[in-house]
Amino acid sequence: MNKKIEWVLRIAIFGEFLGHGVFGLQQKIGWLKYFESVGISADTANTIMPYIGITDIILAVLVLVAPISAALLWMAFWGLWTAMIRWPIGSNPVWDFFEKWANWGAPLALFFYYGVPSSLKGWFTIQRKNV
Repeated sequence: MNKKIEWVLRIAIFGEFLGHGVFGLQQKIGWLKYFESVGISADTANTIMPYIGITDIILAVLVLVAPISAALLWMAFWGLWTAMIRWPIGSNPVWDFFEKWANWGAPLALFFYYGVPSSLKGWFTIQRKNV
């Protein structure tokens, strides 16, 4: 059963980060307001969005084929940050934030499923549970 839970989380995180990565590569116009809410101009946002997109796609593939704790914790942080920047804008900013909880909750759940690494090497070792 635990192996099924692990794979559901890995596939869900893969889909979420792949989708957002593709949107970043496409320079999704709807995201400009989020960048502007933290002081990043539209021109700068359009310049960095493809890099964010590539990073998200790399992380998506990594969690699917070789999950590592450092990447999972980064994904949780990034998901939380991108959910929180919805607060300053939108007609329902609190509910926009709640709607995005899975973006950080799923990577954080998988991080804790594998366990907090006890060494520096453990943060960058491929995580596998033998269940």
